[in-house]
Amino acid sequence: MSAPAGFVPPPYPHDRLDELKPLADRHVGGLVDLSIGTPVDPPTPAVLAALGGSDSERGYPPSIGTPELREAAAHWYDRRFGVQIDAATEIAATIGSKEFVAGLPHWLRLRTPDRDTVLFPEVSYPSYAMGAALAGCRAVPVPADDQWSIRLDAIAEADAERALMLWVNTPGNPAGGLDDLAAAADWGRERGIPVFSDECYAEFTWDGPPRTILAAASMSTDAAAGRGGTRRADTKGVVAVHSLSKRSNLAGVRVGFYAGDPELVSYLRELRKHAGFMVPGPAQAAAVAALCDDVHAAVQRERYRSRLDRLASIVGCCGPVPPLPRGGFYLWAAAPGGDAWAFTHTLLVEAGILVAPGEFYGPSAAGWVRVAAVLTENALDMVESRLR
Repeated sequence: MSAPAGFVPPPYPHDRLDELKPLADRHVGGLVDLSIGTPVDPPTPAVLAALGGSDSERGYPPSIGTPELREAAAHWYDRRFGVQIDAATEIAATIGSKEFVAGLPHWLRLRTPDRDTVLFPEVSYPSYAMGAALAGCRAVPVPADDQWSIRLDAIAEADAERALMLWVNTPGNPAGGLDDLAAAADWGRERGIPVFSDECYAEFTWDGPPRTILAAASMSTDAAAGRGGTRRADTKGVVAVHSLSKRSNLAGVRVGFYAGDPELVSYLRELRKHAGFMVPGPAQAAAVAALCDDVHAAVQRERYRSRLDRLASIVGCCGPVPPLPRGGFYLWAAAPGGDAWAFTHTLLVEAGILVAPGEFYGPSAAGWVRVAAVLTENALDMVESRLR
């Protein structure tokens, strides 16, 4: 029997690296995998205690998130960004952020079936484009400028008229760009297009303070009035997406949240209830403990900043020294001669580190590699000794 002529999933990008990994076997200590942003540092004891002692294992957790989780997220927003959002109507939980990113176009198309286009940064997390494909939508990349920030002026009006949504990502994965979030919010409102802002790396913003589209949306209407301090967010037409995977080293716990426009949040909440999307109760308890503690996030921030500095020198031993990103914990390094796969091979042979070729993040990124600063100080010492 012949196979059906329907959707055939493409190879998962990082699976293509498996055959290269043995190239690092020549090094004492073996492979140091920097191709995926998997945290290597431990969560805090308070988070682990909450995870193991919540007594929430037996019952079904609320799909939208416990009141405690939503309140903790709202208080974190107030402390970190100076923005007030309503925990009762403007926040809901996600099982990490990837499932939300990949599923969102499908859910929005059910709501607006006459639109079929997902706009997203041309050099970006591959789940934006894959989410469009899984929803049967057009995936239309938006060019970036020389600072890896999205160029709203490059969006064709014909694509905007068909747009179901626009993704922005600040700090950007993989290149560390910072978008003008106020401009993105205004662009979407003027055209009636929801703007979703992936802000999972907000704690690791190096060029200025951390950004959220909810604060940017407020600033676009409140700045002229001279209002300072905490502002009530103007969430119309915008939703921010956050995750504790990177901030709190909880990638294995799978918990995040989205916040913004109450009409969009309400729609997504109800749909996700029917689909059975529920963050496990112990994971929600751990997330509350993590969101209530800013100290560990500041410590992690300093770790990544130090590692980025050292990694830039290491990568520079095998090619051009990459610049430090404006945000995030990845180096975005130009490959010698524009051959990312050859550079990946070189770094494996010379230093025993595995990186991600740029084409994983879009065709226009084929001449670059992404290097994740997810290695301990001991691993950094080991890699440096190999190059010496």
